[in-house]
Amino acid sequence: MEEKKQINIELKPEIARGSYSNLAIITHSNSEFVIDFVQMMPGVPKPEVTNRIIMTPEHAKRLLNALKDNLSKFEEQFGEIKLTSAPSLPPMGFGGDA
Repeated sequence: MEEKKQINIELKPEIARGSYSNLAIITHSNSEFVIDFVQMMPGVPKPEVTNRIIMTPEHAKRLLNALKDNLSKFEEQFGEIKLTSAPSLPPMGFGGDA
């Protein structure tokens, strides 16, 4: 019988609080993906990156698959998530489409 491995993960209180993000900016190179989570608030002239996550392309694909799976389960339970409009992205001087 195959034994499942468990990972003991520590979640520190300052991380457990989380941070709000209503925009994610994704860039990549041939070896990594960078996801900047941004907080854009009305009346605040300069949006702030609240978190930056850097991962390998393989882990980025695993994240994509996990998000697809969880979105599917969410919609089964609560109904379809409606996208009301295309998000407007701030102009950027960098990107992954090079």
